[in-house]
Amino acid sequence: PRPKKPAPPPAVQPVPNRNLAWRWPARGNVASTFNASDPLRKGVKIAGREGSDIKAAEGGKVVYSGSGLIGYGRLIIVKHNDNYLSAYGHNRDLLVNEGDQVTKGQKIAAMGRSTDGKPLLHFEIRRNGEPVNPRQFLPAR
Repeated sequence: PRPKKPAPPPAVQPVPNRNLAWRWPARGNVASTFNASDPLRKGVKIAGREGSDIKAAEGGKVVYSGSGLIGYGRLIIVKHNDNYLSAYGHNRDLLVNEGDQVTKGQKIAAMGRSTDGKPLLHFEIRRNGEPVNPRQFLPAR
């Protein structure tokens, strides 16, 4: 019998497809809820204290860190797998860069102020590019 050829290495995926277990990205009360028919309510707004920790709601790869998208202020977008990403807007300080791997609960930003001057985080979860209600994924509180 001839020796078998070694199997080719498995294809490397930047983020594995796995079950996601979301956590709240910031402390504070929900000041505005998701509404699919309102373009200004594609996520939840969490009221808090300016400078407080913003944490990754789930692990993944930072695919955007900057202020080039109108209406979000300083924004971080994390890709979690082929289907899901999360967005964190209105930050005072961005602590991660594009290409960084982040773990769930890792501090990625400091809370800033929205366009009306109130300290808050705008948080979105998107499935296949479409905003979904984050509260259906986050633990009850």
